[in-house]
Amino acid sequence: MKFLSGLLLTAAAVEAHYTFPRLVVNGKPEDKDWSVTRMTKNANTKQGIENPTNADIRCYASGTAANVATVPAGSTIHYVSTQQINHPGPTQYYLAKVPAGSSVTKWDGSGAVWFKIFTTMPTMDKNKQLTWPGQNLYTTVNATIPTATPSGDYLLRVEHIALHMAAQPNKAQFYLSCSQITVTGGGNGNPSPLVSFPGSYKSSDPGIQVNLNAIAPDAYRPPGPAVWNGDAGGSAA
Repeated sequence: MKFLSGLLLTAAAVEAHYTFPRLVVNGKPEDKDWSVTRMTKNANTKQGIENPTNADIRCYASGTAANVATVPAGSTIHYVSTQQINHPGPTQYYLAKVPAGSSVTKWDGSGAVWFKIFTTMPTMDKNKQLTWPGQNLYTTVNATIPTATPSGDYLLRVEHIALHMAAQPNKAQFYLSCSQITVTGGGNGNPSPLVSFPGSYKSSDPGIQVNLNAIAPDAYRPPGPAVWNGDAGGSAA
């Protein structure tokens, strides 16, 4: 009986975890899982990352993908999840422009090259608990590629930070993926601030180590830089 109970607990834990294997652009998903999205190391285990200073916080990738998605500037994007995204916490999207002379199918995204284009903020539900947009869905929330994003090759990074155990150090869980994309029809924006992964997050950041039972929705601050709003010269929170 104890053995069976252990199996059930393990199964429940796996069910509570997820990966994001398929990018959707303007309602059209990539042809198959891990086609333009780089397969993550947790593709089978579904385990999240708990240490945000680990190198895996960048893309958690086990390798590069074979294909590249064409994404017109202004497109609506989201990801399909392998399980219900049932933990409270923000969803964030980042872009990193591939340097001249590098290939999007080979570049690892290192350096201060990432800028944030979207984040979500919580509200209080009827049970007096913090809840985020997209919670309990099988897709991540929609985001828009800013129309001012310069054309070119990019890595697109999505993350969901599960905060249900985040009152303890290194107990927030990061679920993420990176996709290889080419932005077309872009503008003349100057994306900023630019940050690196690892480097942008610390375990002690108030948006990572946080007691959800002791904070109001408008007091929560997601980790990382301000969201770039598409202006030619800067960023906005």
